[in-house]
Amino acid sequence: MDVTLRVLRYDPKKDQKPHFVEYKVTAEPWDRVLDLLHKVKWDQDGTLAFRRSCGHGICGSDAMLINGVNRLACKTLVKDLGSVITVEPIRGLPVEKDLVVDMEPFFAAYRAVKPFLINDEPPPDRERLQSPEERERFDHGTKCILCAACTTSCPVFWVNGSYIGPAAIVQAHRFIFDSRDRGKRERFKVLGSGGGVWRCRTAYNCTEACPRGIPVTELIEEVKREMVFSKF
Repeated sequence: MDVTLRVLRYDPKKDQKPHFVEYKVTAEPWDRVLDLLHKVKWDQDGTLAFRRSCGHGICGSDAMLINGVNRLACKTLVKDLGSVITVEPIRGLPVEKDLVVDMEPFFAAYRAVKPFLINDEPPPDRERLQSPEERERFDHGTKCILCAACTTSCPVFWVNGSYIGPAAIVQAHRFIFDSRDRGKRERFKVLGSGGGVWRCRTAYNCTEACPRGIPVTELIEEVKREMVFSKF
């Protein structure tokens, strides 16, 4: 099938503002959007810039706005989109070039919630054990691939530069509900700040955007409840 691929291009060295460029590409219905971008870059315009790595929905590096929805280019099939496909960079982060955005604000929020096990108790002779039920309690958060699709789909994140965002809250959830962790108080200080979890307006954009099927909004609500009812 013949596909028109509309890509929002922007080169800060020569462009005053972003603009769409159309490319005609021949594709199979089961091709992915990432395949189309490769065909353009390799065969038509080598200046096109975008991120990709594993190509199999694991690394999360090729998140972008595809026909108005945050998706991974490596998992989105042409047959599900039609003959005209519009691709733009994810919103809310500075554009460095074309589909490449500056991810530093996103990862700064990720680091702020201390996404690692905190436990200053004397270590046991063997590993800190958990029951299957304790491990399952935070299983959803372990599936996050830090693609930023959820955070950059959030309208609060678009307009509030200080909001920590859904992905960081999901990462905090993963450790808050880990029975081995003792860093809840430290994370609550971050999450209770002006740009923390209470900025969430439960729009569910984040849940719909997650390529891993994580119930992001539900996890955010669980963090809110834990902050209200937790006893130290």
